[in-house]
Amino acid sequence: MALNVMGLTPLDWSAILGYLAVTLLLGLWFRRRSGKSVDDYFVSGRSVNWWLAGTSMVATTFAADTPLVVTGLVYSQGISGNWLWWGFLFSGMMTVFLFARLWRRSGLLTDVQFAEVRYSGKPAAFLRGFRAVYLGLMMNCVILGWVTKAMTSIVSTTLGGTPMLDKVGASFGGHLGLAFGGNDGAALAICVFFLIPFTGLYVALGGLWGVLWTDLFQFVLKMSIVIAIAYYAVEACGGMGAMLAGVHQAQVNAGANAESPLRVLPDFSRGLNAEPMWMVPLANFFVYVGLQWWAFWYPGAEPGGGGYIAQRIFSARDEKQGLLSVLWFNIAHYAIRPWPWILTALAVIVLYPGLAHPESGYVMMLNQHLPQRWRGIAIAGFLAAFMSTIATQLNWGASYLVSDFYRRFVKKNASERHYVLVSRLCTVLLVIVSAWVSVQLGSIASGWQIVLQVGAGTGAVYILRWYWWRINAWSEISAMACSLAVSALLSRWHPFSGNASLVFAKGALLTTIITTAVWVSVTLLTKPEPGEVLTRFYRNVRPDVRGWQPIAKLAPDVPAIRDLGANLVAWALGCAMVYSCLLGTGKILLHQPGAGAVLLVTSVVCAWLLYQRVVRNFAVEAPEPVGSVPQWVETPAKAAR
Repeated sequence: MALNVMGLTPLDWSAILGYLAVTLLLGLWFRRRSGKSVDDYFVSGRSVNWWLAGTSMVATTFAADTPLVVTGLVYSQGISGNWLWWGFLFSGMMTVFLFARLWRRSGLLTDVQFAEVRYSGKPAAFLRGFRAVYLGLMMNCVILGWVTKAMTSIVSTTLGGTPMLDKVGASFGGHLGLAFGGNDGAALAICVFFLIPFTGLYVALGGLWGVLWTDLFQFVLKMSIVIAIAYYAVEACGGMGAMLAGVHQAQVNAGANAESPLRVLPDFSRGLNAEPMWMVPLANFFVYVGLQWWAFWYPGAEPGGGGYIAQRIFSARDEKQGLLSVLWFNIAHYAIRPWPWILTALAVIVLYPGLAHPESGYVMMLNQHLPQRWRGIAIAGFLAAFMSTIATQLNWGASYLVSDFYRRFVKKNASERHYVLVSRLCTVLLVIVSAWVSVQLGSIASGWQIVLQVGAGTGAVYILRWYWWRINAWSEISAMACSLAVSALLSRWHPFSGNASLVFAKGALLTTIITTAVWVSVTLLTKPEPGEVLTRFYRNVRPDVRGWQPIAKLAPDVPAIRDLGANLVAWALGCAMVYSCLLGTGKILLHQPGAGAVLLVTSVVCAWLLYQRVVRNFAVEAPEPVGSVPQWVETPAKAAR
């Protein structure tokens, strides 16, 4: 089906340029504030409120590829296909109630720094330095690369055939080769040579303060756009009733064996490997909800917290603000954002049957059914989705390279001004490397698969290192090495049969079993960390005493905390609250008001219980001095040296 070319009027260009001007001004506004110290540059002086930190997390996970991916999932697997990412709520809520307070008490600048706080000696130093480069440079640039691929597809589709894109393709293609020729190449050139460097500019200027406030602005813009697209998509079908009738007719046309695209859960009466149209195979579903969330490392949903989620927690004013920031993130991420995307995807099923590349249906809907007056703002919204993710990844990655590699191993005693300058140079380095990766990466899916595969099986050690004193540096090292080795072997030998989704499920299960067995064995066969290191960690972080009994005896003056049971109850309530809100909202939108009302009431009851049990009775402790990292954080590193 031919796409309508989106012609841009002067008003459209005004909206796009206005958006770019606002982001640049915010970077300039916070330049002085972020340049005082590394703490100010990477964690905003540890003085951020929960709503700002949480909204920044939501904006970061709303990348340019997200609406397209959701459209592809719903188009091919129905609404139940979203369990691929809905299942990560279990991990997210665990971060809220089991780990957010522990992270905030640690007083760290990055989560990679944890290695030399929890462990000691050369293994801890190696782990910190390796993870800094591995995550901050290599994995980070793969993520940046696949996000850029998605934005390239959007630019190519929305501006395909316009004189501007033709001129860009002719100019860059003629000088730099075929990779930058044609519509796709010209779109890639715009992303690589303008959008990424522009984002790097305001991130380098404003640090995390600039990222946080631009994320807030970008989130409001993005949500306005996707709601508008969903509204006009449903209207294009003739209204909600007509759209639902069209979805039902599509199911009838697909044959008697087809499932309804409106199913939220797979059909449990079918076999594990059954895969009729619009149904997630049960084998995949059980991997999503029973394995993936705790066993896989994935950016934004790390078991035990981590990455830019931990960075936002470090930036919070105190423990309560840190916990509330992650709670708000999970509510907004899973319960508020999905339905505008899903409604648009259902409209794509009705209006564009038989798409070979269903992800393109979202942009087709934008091109053909969004009124002209919204076009420039819509493009600005996609720019916001792209740039908010790029901005966080650049700032987060630079924090690893500077704090955990350069400052730790290269130049240890320079001035704060020097480290801020190096931070900005590292941001530029990430811009260059991520642009190169985006050119080399074959597809969005290839980047996503790389990240998931090499992180399979490592999650359990990231959870238990907080709650079991016996975990040591070799536990983490062996988990990472084994997961990487098994993933490489499976990708080379292809021992499993079936379609791609079933092969993924089988490979994930095998990798998790082998990796878990290896790191547990290594833990028990190697020596525990020195008592003084563990005692220092226990004294300052104060985890649940039941997994730290031998160490608690060495610190009898530390009050014994036994909150794991209460935190697990809060975790269950949090999951029930968000899932009930998510599914209840969907039931009401899909004309099932009775079931929807029951689910929403359940969500409200769970929210009230959480408020009574956690938020209302939260013991706010004295925050760390603003702009400083507790001295104890550096002590293990000094001992290692």
